[in-house]
Amino acid sequence: MVESRTEFKLKNPPEDGISSVQFGPNAAKFLLVSSWDCTVRLYDVESTTMRLKYVHSMPVLDVCFQDAVHSFSGGLDQTLKMFDLNSSGESVLGTHDGAIRTVDYCSEINAVVTGSWDHTIKTWDPRAPRCTGTYQQQERVYTTSLCGELLVVGTAGRKVLVWDLRNMGVPTQRRESSLKYQTRCIRCFPNKQGYALSSIEGRVAVEYLDADPEVQKKKYAFKCHRIKESGIEKIYPVNAISFHNQYNTFATGGSDGYVNVWDGFNKKRLCQFHPYPTSVASLCFSSDGSALAIACSYLYEQEEKVESTTDNNVFIRYVTDQETKPK
Repeated sequence: MVESRTEFKLKNPPEDGISSVQFGPNAAKFLLVSSWDCTVRLYDVESTTMRLKYVHSMPVLDVCFQDAVHSFSGGLDQTLKMFDLNSSGESVLGTHDGAIRTVDYCSEINAVVTGSWDHTIKTWDPRAPRCTGTYQQQERVYTTSLCGELLVVGTAGRKVLVWDLRNMGVPTQRRESSLKYQTRCIRCFPNKQGYALSSIEGRVAVEYLDADPEVQKKKYAFKCHRIKESGIEKIYPVNAISFHNQYNTFATGGSDGYVNVWDGFNKKRLCQFHPYPTSVASLCFSSDGSALAIACSYLYEQEEKVESTTDNNVFIRYVTDQETKPK
């Protein structure tokens, strides 16, 4: 693949599968990358170089920024870490009884929110630091997304729970995924009206939070990340979704190695990028919408294969209005 000014690879990529990529709050300058190689890496996107890395004792499954200089991360070591990117100081906020699958920071209530395979969501006060609440979910937590003070949780068993972080007594909504197969990723619209949900079976559902029957009529699902070869359709998991903050359009990444950009409101695909060398594991638009981080890692969907470090790369693509703006 030819590198260009509009797209390039970051140097010093992780040595094992990439689990999450997250841009910092200041446009497209810094990117956090968590990996199965037990590291969290901070990259300076403009110089394409790694600024620092810190480690967990086991693979890291998710990472997020609190602000420009603090990150939170968790994974198979069941431990939530806070890291100061300026001083390289780290502290442990606490633990779960199972792997931490998701880590989010909610600025509205200044809380870190973790979702775990131990069937719980926990909230944390980073100033104390301490756990401020443990909330039982029906199943293992696979994916979470913040929608202002609302938290949308996708679990095993195709369950979707909507929680209000200001009042965690009971979920405000209990839903079932409208897709027939296991949920892979949920991301909320920037306009907070709903969310997109993807499954392991090449489909995405666009859902609305307002329970009004008229609003619910707008929800729909569509097929994507499928490739026809000699008359046979191959169907791939849709691993990643990321929304463009300005336009409410979203990108999906699949195990077919493709990234598509969609206008969910007008039910249109805006574009498809060139194929990437292996599965797209994670996606993140920068806050200003100028760049898309695309993490590629082989995800063992087919069979075991010889590990090669070239399989794990983060591409930065500077996107245009033509690719991301509703037409």
